[in-house]
Amino acid sequence: MKALMLCGHGSRDQGAMIEFGGLAEKLRTRLPDWSVEHGYLEFAKPVIRDGLDKLKASGAETVLALPGMLFAAGHAKNDIPSVLNTYAAANGLRIEYGRELGVDLKMIRAAGERIKECLRADGWQDGEPLHDTMLVVVGRGASDPDANSNVAKVMRMLWEGLGFGWGETVYSGVTFPLVEPGLEHASRLGYSRIVVFPYFLFTGVLVRRIYDQTDIVAAAHPEIRFLKAPYLGAHDLVVETFVDRLGEILEGTNNMNCQMCKYREQVLGFEAEVGLAQESHHHHVEGVGSSADCTLCDTVCTGACRTAAAASGAGHAHGHDHGHDHKTAADHGHGHGHDHSHADSHGHHHHAAHDHAHGHGHGHSHGHGGADHHHHPYPHADHPLGPRSMRKG
Repeated sequence: MKALMLCGHGSRDQGAMIEFGGLAEKLRTRLPDWSVEHGYLEFAKPVIRDGLDKLKASGAETVLALPGMLFAAGHAKNDIPSVLNTYAAANGLRIEYGRELGVDLKMIRAAGERIKECLRADGWQDGEPLHDTMLVVVGRGASDPDANSNVAKVMRMLWEGLGFGWGETVYSGVTFPLVEPGLEHASRLGYSRIVVFPYFLFTGVLVRRIYDQTDIVAAAHPEIRFLKAPYLGAHDLVVETFVDRLGEILEGTNNMNCQMCKYREQVLGFEAEVGLAQESHHHHVEGVGSSADCTLCDTVCTGACRTAAAASGAGHAHGHDHGHDHKTAADHGHGHGHDHSHADSHGHHHHAAHDHAHGHGHGHSHGHGGADHHHHPYPHADHPLGPRSMRKG
């Protein structure tokens, strides 16, 4: 039996979950010989464990799992592998983990199509020069500089590939510069038209905030036309990139790029995070606040569910340090057959699935329904241009 598990982050936003489910359905159509399930780390149902249960009950002995992530930061490197490895060890299921979508030519082409859709709606015709137009690509933002730098590379490839007059990269949260200060900076560069493109897979609170922040800056600069390009969505080329990642697992070439990984190398400013134990910080919010259960916010999360939970005493803060260490797939004996195992200077075992024997013991807290994630402190938390998660405009 061919079994594929698509692992998403999860959101309280109903629209985002509908779109992610639509991606899973597109993959089922594209892969008729495969049983495809999907699940989420947090804030939505089904959780990853539910999807794995279905595949195991259907007779799967080996499951190939893909992170539904654009880039490899903490969720793809730590949280998802931890959930998969813990499940595999407890249920005797072999799970082979693929890599993130990453910087990929198909993804660049899909992004280019979304940007051109936006330009055409503004009267632009294919082939016309864009020297008077600036591109601003918005990434999600992470405490992993490797993931953040990938967004900048995507921006550069789109800037150069489409011939924009200038390009800048901003982020929706966690790192810097955030959207509003980034667009304020962009507005001073003299371009008459600025295209704002969220390099996101699906809709959600962050995408809406990006557009709201764009409107705020646009209102302050009526001399500039700000265009809001659509996010990637389940574009056919996005689907094909997932199919390529599945093929890499089957071929044994699904090596995550570890050269700039802060958990394995001495990345400038992040030296203290080398070799941290792999663990997930999402177990206490699995399925919490999902659209299936929450009727307080309709399609836009207002935080009412968290307020209600706190009032009822249901909320709980996780103030403890997570000291447990989840083993890697190789340690559990269900790693890839092409395992290129090697030990780093800290003695941690790695293989093609990028099973870091680390996680992030971060010190800043996320507003996850009142549960504080204790991550390693982000070194630029007090940067004047960020990096606090964007507030609603």
